[in-house]
Amino acid sequence: MSKISGRNNLTAILSTVTIGATLSFGMTAAIAAEEVTEDQILRALAPPAKKPLTRGLSVGPQQAEPAISAEEGRFVQKIRGRSSRSLSANEREEIAALAKDKPNIDLEITFDYNSAEISAKSLASVQALGKALSSADLKGSTFIVAGHTDAAGSEGYNLDLSERRADSIKRYLTDKYGIAGADLVTVGYGESKLKDPSQPLAEANRRVQVVNMANKTTASKQ
Repeated sequence: MSKISGRNNLTAILSTVTIGATLSFGMTAAIAAEEVTEDQILRALAPPAKKPLTRGLSVGPQQAEPAISAEEGRFVQKIRGRSSRSLSANEREEIAALAKDKPNIDLEITFDYNSAEISAKSLASVQALGKALSSADLKGSTFIVAGHTDAAGSEGYNLDLSERRADSIKRYLTDKYGIAGADLVTVGYGESKLKDPSQPLAEANRRVQVVNMANKTTASKQ
């Protein structure tokens, strides 16, 4: 009787171990699935396909489009090569306004506590970003790298921290992937543009947004 009981106990223990291992692998798969890939970044930042030229009564409105593009192009050239701290409040707001209609992606890149050092668990996402931005499809475009924080801490501290973190990502991309520094414009918004205003301390607010501001036909190479 004790032998049977022993076997049952052993079976129960092995079953528990098997279930635990299954759950662990399941959790690992879920975490891995959440990591952003180079292909996802490429698709998110790809410039929209150009509309074919047409003739007709709509010529008037279409003629206004190049003027808008030229204005945006001048602004992009103005901010290229600038440091995040050199951007005025108006320039930061203009960048944010233009970014709404541009190809962009939010990356949940975490940093060491109270630091601009990229955390080890986020290196894969930054590396995927580096590969995407140096690909033939995107290379030569001008990109905004915008840092955002949650609402913990003072407004001034968060602004400075978001700028330093955006600069840290730019430095990694230029050092590791040879991306031209002038092609990456860093800007910090601190807590001013929360992704989830209803939860100001939520992790979703601590993010880096990358925006494709101009395609390589309008961005000057340096």
